[in-house]
Amino acid sequence: MKRLIWIGFISILLLVGWAGVAHAQQPTPSDDDVNVIASQLFCPVCENTPLDVCPTQACAQWRDEIRLRLAQGWSEAQIKNYFAENYGIRVLAEPPRQGLNWLVYIVPPVAFLAGAYILFRAFRSWRALATQLSEEEAQKSAPEETDPYLNRLEEELKKRG
Repeated sequence: MKRLIWIGFISILLLVGWAGVAHAQQPTPSDDDVNVIASQLFCPVCENTPLDVCPTQACAQWRDEIRLRLAQGWSEAQIKNYFAENYGIRVLAEPPRQGLNWLVYIVPPVAFLAGAYILFRAFRSWRALATQLSEEEAQKSAPEETDPYLNRLEEELKKRG
């Protein structure tokens, strides 16, 4: 009888210990968790298609790989570095800010500001040209008073009328 109690007691301890291990495991990452990272990676097969919306089998395997890494406790940065190391920087939606990649962040704002400055200068010169042309037109349309008889006739008409 004592032996049966000890076997039962040990069995209960083993079951409780085993159930504790099952509760200690991390939950499977959701599709939203996977897609947060997948949206920051590009498909290896299709050009310029984010991984989270690509329907190819390769992308499905990559999303499964992301899910596996998340379940293992990897961070978002570690997963992105893993894919960049294995497949090249071209898989990242945002290139790392180092080396010549800095040009991606510097050139567009500088080009925009240069374009805005050029347009500003062009509008100013067009406005000045329009003003100059209107002044020339006003001078051309003004009557020239070179005929003395015409001047005298106008004076006489002013006196009478």
